[in-house]
Amino acid sequence: MFIYEKKLEFPVKISKTDPRLAGLIITQFGGPDGELGASLRYFSQKFDMVTPEATAILNDIATEELAQYIYQ
Repeated sequence: MFIYEKKLEFPVKISKTDPRLAGLIITQFGGPDGELGASLRYFSQKFDMVTPEATAILNDIATEELAQYIYQ
């Protein structure tokens, strides 16, 4: 389902650290409004769905959100 290539799309050169930006990035990925939080909400909501189609859609969305969290 997933193909993972450990290759950056653009070259990255870090000249100095920026703790404020690092805090914003960490909040996006692991905070309440981040990718991980969204994927867990979708995974938990799929169990309350009545139709198999709705369950499948939420499962697909949750899997995509989780992939964005892991591979970025």
